[in-house]
Amino acid sequence: MVLGVWLDQPVWLIFGALAALFGAGIGVIRLVALSSRGFVASLGGVVAPFFGSVSVLLALLTGFVANDAWERQRQAVRAVQAERDGAVAVYDLSLATVSDMAAIRAHLAAYLDAVVGEEWERMQDGETSPRAAEALGRLLQAAAAPRVSVEAGLAAHRALLDTVLRLRSARGDRLALAQHTSDQSKWLTLVVLAFLTLVALALVHLDRPRAQMTAMTVFAVAMISTLGLIALHERPFDGPHPVSAAPLQAAQAAMAGRVQAEAR
Repeated sequence: MVLGVWLDQPVWLIFGALAALFGAGIGVIRLVALSSRGFVASLGGVVAPFFGSVSVLLALLTGFVANDAWERQRQAVRAVQAERDGAVAVYDLSLATVSDMAAIRAHLAAYLDAVVGEEWERMQDGETSPRAAEALGRLLQAAAAPRVSVEAGLAAHRALLDTVLRLRSARGDRLALAQHTSDQSKWLTLVVLAFLTLVALALVHLDRPRAQMTAMTVFAVAMISTLGLIALHERPFDGPHPVSAAPLQAAQAAMAGRVQAEAR
């Protein structure tokens, strides 16, 4: 719940929340160090290499979370491009055959209109467009009609049907990525490990307060930058920099342009 609210914020607030969190962590550590000087002084023999394991665990988990976010972003881009390629291929195949496939092109245009005009906005809430699903269903029914084999030939019918099925598969991949929910446990683990690393840095520099503050501040700035960038890519279709519907809009515009050219 907290993670979802945080990821819904604008860029400056995402980084601002991280800065506030790490600032509070540093403040708590300094407060404990000042209020319990006797106990803290007894920990002065801690040597830096013994805390390397904490930073290693943090680095490994950060790399895993970053790779997961960027891979999901790449999958989203590929799904949209595959959907665009499928739509263009269906349109081209409908023109390449000798039979009249105006109905298929009409269903395809209705599908693209529903996706661009309605479904793209609904995906931000993890929802789909019933109108897009209906248009895709009508497109599949029209492509699977037995008369297509008779009029266009079996090879053309098979190619058309396979292309429509790939289009439907690409839409399914896109919706699956849009409905993906972020794993809060991995982000919580990242925060815990980052706080433990702050504690480790503080323990290593117990006898040098300025060096302690410098080390913790530099580490906090590095983690704020890294976690903020990862958060921007955590949800590919619902975030500060979502994947654009431009490829589908370009395909839609190209088809409309060809229709107008043919009408002249």
